[in-house]
Amino acid sequence: MNFSSKLSLSLLASVAISFSGSASYAQTQLPGEGRTVRISQPTGEDTGWILSNIYAQLLEELGYTPLDTLTIDLPVAYAAMATGDVDIYPYGWFPLHNTYLESSYGDAQIVGHVVEQGALQGYLVDRASAEKFGITSLEDFKRDEVKQAFDRDGDGKADLVACPAGWGCELTITYQLDAFDLRDHVNEIRAGYSASMADAIAAYQSGEPIFFYTWTPNWTVNELVPGEDVVWIETPSIELPAEQQELADSAIVSGVEGCVSNPCQLGWPVNDISVVASRAFLEENPAARTLLELAFVDINFIYAQNAAMRAGENSQEDLRRQAAEYIEANREAVDSWIEQAIASAQ
Repeated sequence: MNFSSKLSLSLLASVAISFSGSASYAQTQLPGEGRTVRISQPTGEDTGWILSNIYAQLLEELGYTPLDTLTIDLPVAYAAMATGDVDIYPYGWFPLHNTYLESSYGDAQIVGHVVEQGALQGYLVDRASAEKFGITSLEDFKRDEVKQAFDRDGDGKADLVACPAGWGCELTITYQLDAFDLRDHVNEIRAGYSASMADAIAAYQSGEPIFFYTWTPNWTVNELVPGEDVVWIETPSIELPAEQQELADSAIVSGVEGCVSNPCQLGWPVNDISVVASRAFLEENPAARTLLELAFVDINFIYAQNAAMRAGENSQEDLRRQAAEYIEANREAVDSWIEQAIASAQ
């Protein structure tokens, strides 16, 4: 589903549960009073920053004092949960981040779903080029005429907007390019993703072919609508890193809007977006654990918020306001989460 950046965030925030007025869980002593919490968010990719703001405000309602959010590289975020420098990372992608979770030796733990089974990933090309060259699969990028059409830097390879080094998706893209023998045919662009995609969008608007990786929820599918502007293409087969191979069945998905085939062999497992937290923090804060287990964010709101950020509502003040709007529009659910969290600490 795609949402215009002109749609009201406050309206879309209310899609899950209606507003019910002020909180009903006033306490003389909230379980988080006198305690701080440190949340982290990913460097270079702001599509998940709204989650940091929402979870910070939810924890404030339990009495916690959020410290300044740390914007750090993905591997560092998981390592920092082991050292105690970070308590919560609300933008974990699983199974994509399994390797980071395993490298934390159990100090980073999945504790709740933000969006369950809501995250698609894969490769897309502009629809006009797909139709002109008959592109349906990564395998087509071995053809000379396709490589030439998508070669923007003159190195003889098709240019793919990929992921910066260190991102979970970068590891999988690198693995797949090797597995499909595409190294001599495809050039990975590993610069900052948002800047690279902005350049690709400008190229598309000028009538040039574009080839890129993306995921949902993400502002890119608001700017380049699958089925209208671009199409999802398939992988020749399912080739995944060892830690993801047991999830190969979920890499073929039915009903993907804008895919060249149905079911669509995206080649990437459907992911859950989950909260990851420090084991020590969870053990010491049972109320926070309960809240994190219960809370979720409607994916439609994330689509709309990401589009609003792209349209200019991207300051820290904007994000705090958007998060507050979502919480208030879903006050009935939030009150229930907070009440259950308080009860779990008694």
